[in-house]
Amino acid sequence: MTGVVALLGALAVAGVIGVLLKVREGRIKTSASSADLPPAVRDLLAPPGVTLVQLSTTFCAPCRHAKVILRDIADRTDGLEHAELDVTNLPDVAASLGVMRTPTTLALTADGVEVLRVGGVPKRDTLLEALRPHLAGNPVE
Repeated sequence: MTGVVALLGALAVAGVIGVLLKVREGRIKTSASSADLPPAVRDLLAPPGVTLVQLSTTFCAPCRHAKVILRDIADRTDGLEHAELDVTNLPDVAASLGVMRTPTTLALTADGVEVLRVGGVPKRDTLLEALRPHLAGNPVE
């Protein structure tokens, strides 16, 4: 009987963790910080607009999906660029940016100000709406 109770308890905890992770997936966190960017990230910035810097790792399956979405948004939106940085062998870069999971996408202005951050695969419409105030033109719907 004790084993059954332990199993049910473990399943309940796993279920709660799964729900919490699902809720946080693709959530946008806005900020206006201009932290000192590592050179590997600063080299990716494309003036004069906003650059979506996607931090990925080699074996990250959701990173491929995020790349397709971000590249499509950047291709259709004036003043928006997409760049990907594989941090598999650059743990110091990920740590200095406070990145705990991949994919993580940073929206950075040309002067290195982080305007928002997305953990997980971004939701296209939500990301475009959050980027709208930071883009010179109107993003494509």
